[in-house]
Amino acid sequence: MKAVILAGGRGTRISEESQSRPKPMVEIGGRPILWHIMKIYGEAGVTEFIILLGYKGYMIKEYFANYFLHMSDVTIDLATDTTKTLSSKTEPWTVTLLDTGASTMTGGRLLRAKEHIGDDVFSFTYGDGVTDVDIRRVAEFHRESGSIATVTAVQPPGRYGALLMEEDRVQFEEKPRGSSGWVNGGFFVAHPSVLDYIDGDDTVFEGAPLERLSSDGELSAYQHPGFWRGMDTLWDKIYLNELWDNDKAPWKIWNDGLGCEGDDHEYSL
Repeated sequence: MKAVILAGGRGTRISEESQSRPKPMVEIGGRPILWHIMKIYGEAGVTEFIILLGYKGYMIKEYFANYFLHMSDVTIDLATDTTKTLSSKTEPWTVTLLDTGASTMTGGRLLRAKEHIGDDVFSFTYGDGVTDVDIRRVAEFHRESGSIATVTAVQPPGRYGALLMEEDRVQFEEKPRGSSGWVNGGFFVAHPSVLDYIDGDDTVFEGAPLERLSSDGELSAYQHPGFWRGMDTLWDKIYLNELWDNDKAPWKIWNDGLGCEGDDHEYSL
């Protein structure tokens, strides 16, 4: 199963970072959040990625063009201009990088990738959110649902603390999870026919396409009560970095010997 990642937005709400680089390249623990998202998919056995570029997309191209070198120990012979790879920690990924326009909307970006997506069920998400969801479970749920598209529904923590009232006494709960209800957490799994619901570059996928899928009874929701966090603001970036730096990042479900290990799974793609 291929994974498509929307990585072309400007990220205006985190302009402190996105003025100099695309939002998916904002770093968590010294690595772009885009890399973290790909590692989440990699844990589920996904190795083929299609990344949809827009704003400052050349920076993402340059990152992957140099990725093998950055992840390897090498000997460089300056006299002969040759490089010998000693060892590498590069993942077995195939990454297709597509320019989909600086101002193209989310649906339009997906539609532009149609020939690369092919005829099989695929997964897609945004380039700014991390989760501990098992993509294999979402894929399994999608196949059982029989619908065209499945969205991962999440319950982000509330923005404000909650007051639980009992007569004149109150119990305080700091930003309880789920106080804002279930929301679109991305991490979709869909049949390619989902692209038939997209009209063109100006189509916002979260608008008419999702509404039409819903009215046609073709949209399912996989409810994930676990961790999910979007990096919308500078505070979100700081929070995610604190979790990572303290070895408390719930989305680190892969095992590379540097932190928490992922669970064993019985699902396959």
